[in-house]
Amino acid sequence: MLIFGHEWIESPRFVKVFSVADIGKTRPEDILLLEPLNVSLELARHCRDNDLTFAVTVNSIRDAIFVNAIGADFIVSEHELAITIQKIADDYLFDSKVLVLIEDEKKIDNMVRFTIDGVIFPRAIVQP
Repeated sequence: MLIFGHEWIESPRFVKVFSVADIGKTRPEDILLLEPLNVSLELARHCRDNDLTFAVTVNSIRDAIFVNAIGADFIVSEHELAITIQKIADDYLFDSKVLVLIEDEKKIDNMVRFTIDGVIFPRAIVQP
C-alpha cells in the first residue's frame, strides 16, 4: 500500500496546480495534483506530454476511466467511490494507482480490506 503524508513515512508532496505557471513553481520530485478533468484537461495533457508525475481528483467512475486513459499516475477519490474504481482498475489493469484522502490512520485498515492502492493524508497536499 502506498502511503503519502504520514509523519512516519517520507513521501513526495502533492502540489495543487491550476496552470502551467503553477507547475513552474514546483520541485521535480513533487506530484502535481489537478482538479477534475472537466476543468483541468489541458493541464493533464501538458503533464502527460512533458512526462510529469500527476494525480487527478475524480468524482465519478467515468472520470476515473478518462483519467487513466490520459495517463495520470494517480486517481484521487473519496472512499466509497474508490472501492468501485479500484475494482475496475484491477479488472482493466489501469496504470493509474487509486488513492483515498484520509485524515485518520485508523482508516488504513479499511482501505486495506478493499485493496485500495494507497492513501494520502492532507498534510501531503500543498499549494504552489
